[in-house]
Amino acid sequence: MTDSPERSGDGVAHAEKSTKRMSAVELSSRLREAIMSGDLVPNQRLVEFDIAEEHGSSRGNVRIALSELTVEGLVEKVQNRGARVRAVSLEEAIEITEVRGAIEALCARRAAERIQEDQKQRLREIGARMTTAVEEGDRETYSECNRDLHSTVIEISGQQIAAQTIKRLRGQAVRFQYRLAQKPGRPAESLPQHLALIEGVCAQDPDAAASAMQAHISSVARAIRAIEASK
Repeated sequence: MTDSPERSGDGVAHAEKSTKRMSAVELSSRLREAIMSGDLVPNQRLVEFDIAEEHGSSRGNVRIALSELTVEGLVEKVQNRGARVRAVSLEEAIEITEVRGAIEALCARRAAERIQEDQKQRLREIGARMTTAVEEGDRETYSECNRDLHSTVIEISGQQIAAQTIKRLRGQAVRFQYRLAQKPGRPAESLPQHLALIEGVCAQDPDAAASAMQAHISSVARAIRAIEASK
């Protein structure tokens, strides 16, 4: 009689343990962030068994996650060798950046049409922090403000599909973006572009906002090409 409760308890414990396995959605998110942060590097093999063990997931969920990341262009599957982090070429990075520029210009236009007074204050505060960061040579703070500015403009635009697309595009070209962020003098070069973007959006001038964003992203593409040419 005393055995039944123990078996029942073991069953519950086993069930609880099973429910704690990482889902395919959670796993794809974690792997995506690892690729975008550089923790997983281009051409690095992604072994199903190792990923399942490391993240406490099933191999079925690993396959689902890798398939999703393959569709996003972050992972590629090589015949008879499995999956690996996709290495993006310079020309692909330039093309990705140009496509991103077109989409972000649309977002800037929509943001200028939709922006509210409290959101204008938010953008201007970001611009002030960026200016201070350049004056003080604080590259890390400038990079954080850069990300904040772009995400805020996209948020104000209300373009959800564009936001998802931009996130995927940034992820594919993250290695080149990182190198650009480390370029000496880049913050001072891009600051006027960002301030022009802020001014266009806050002035509720869709054409000026879109033009400023397009000019900025075009500058990013040129800078990426110049950095790679100097290697």
